[in-house]
Amino acid sequence: MFKRALAISMAFVGVVVGAGFASGQEALVYFVAFGSTGIWAMVLSAVLMLITGIAILQLGSYFRATDHNAVYSEIAGPVSYRILDWGTITTLFCIGFIMFAGGGANINQQFPSIPTWVGGLVLLILVLIVGRLDVDKVTNVIGAITPFIIIFIVGVAIYTMLTSDIDYNALDTFARGHVDPAVPNPWLGAANYTGMNVMCAVSMGIVIGGNFLDNKTVGLGGIIGGIIFILLMALLVGALFINIETVYDADIPVLALVNSINPLFGYAMTFIIYGMIFNTAVGQLYALAKRITRKKPENFYKTYVVACLVGFVLSFAGFKQLVSFVFPILGYIGLFMIAVVVFNWARNRKRLSEEQTVRDRARTLVQRKLDPRERFTKKNELELAKLAAASNMETEEFEEVVSEEIHEDLESDDDIEYDREDPSPSVTYVVHTKPVAQEGVADTDVDFGAKA
Repeated sequence: MFKRALAISMAFVGVVVGAGFASGQEALVYFVAFGSTGIWAMVLSAVLMLITGIAILQLGSYFRATDHNAVYSEIAGPVSYRILDWGTITTLFCIGFIMFAGGGANINQQFPSIPTWVGGLVLLILVLIVGRLDVDKVTNVIGAITPFIIIFIVGVAIYTMLTSDIDYNALDTFARGHVDPAVPNPWLGAANYTGMNVMCAVSMGIVIGGNFLDNKTVGLGGIIGGIIFILLMALLVGALFINIETVYDADIPVLALVNSINPLFGYAMTFIIYGMIFNTAVGQLYALAKRITRKKPENFYKTYVVACLVGFVLSFAGFKQLVSFVFPILGYIGLFMIAVVVFNWARNRKRLSEEQTVRDRARTLVQRKLDPRERFTKKNELELAKLAAASNMETEEFEEVVSEEIHEDLESDDDIEYDREDPSPSVTYVVHTKPVAQEGVADTDVDFGAKA
């Protein structure tokens, strides 16, 4: 259970810790701009994200969702559904075109002789090329950069806190006077930032939850992921706050911070951040084109190209300016998303719990059925059929999904040799009959075994 929960948590953190987080610009304008008060606002935002993350993952698991519409259609009315769906589409496009601006700003900041538009143009070309390839394989490779971002942020934050001579009052005054906040109030900023993050993460978060049957494991994964996110946010905001005089006017504050420690690290960080920007741009624009052409998939690449070209043109507004203007708008849309998701999750906790009870018992029975070391009776078979009928999943899907997890567990079990396609010869197939009980003798299940 814990191993799966940890995998879920890291997948979710990978979604939330995107290019915007890695750049540090979000943390700067949402939290550091308010000085020490912004640190407490960051804590509030992280806790809200933890709760919302659990809700998103568990709803995805409950509905076995393969895309966000599978959940939206169940938890929202016709009008709310449209708002959520179009809000998600808007977010995909906005985050996508902001990445072109971020790619250009990232390269220009490290290599001032290279114009901003060049970095954006290179990113555009790469994104257009990858749209014709196996996107999953490419983005999975680039997604492997996420741990390096985490390592850099943790290492830089710890180094900064240990080596800096900190005057909190002076830093507080400087931050408030030199950084323009995304929204005028720190507590509204905390909510808005959470909303913006939710809009960026909800689609993939639902799919991550939908890949797992065990709602409790998914919930634990959300808790672990939320705690990791809180720690990362605390380190990032703390490091930027301590170095506010160095990073306050940078488009990519994290890059400025790393350069202040060692320029060689700065070069490495430039390309790590660029890789994450590329990964985010491809993921957002690819998902956008897929959603728009859902009913006409033959128009996918044309739509993808148009979205990329329009986004590239819009990116000339500048990365810092776009983050300060567009992200708050997405944040307010996200607050509506949070209200709908968390309300429905809280209201239907009993249904989620009952479904989990059904799935837990079914898993136990399927384990008995597939494991050659255990005994599966006719009574168990009848109970499993009743559980399948009681689940919110279709019966065929229910049995297939539960069996898949057991197959994986048995194949990884070192104590037995198990192959789902070629069962072990030691497996005994049992024929169940219900004998006529003699008078005075209790009715029992009797197994008659025959070797396969």
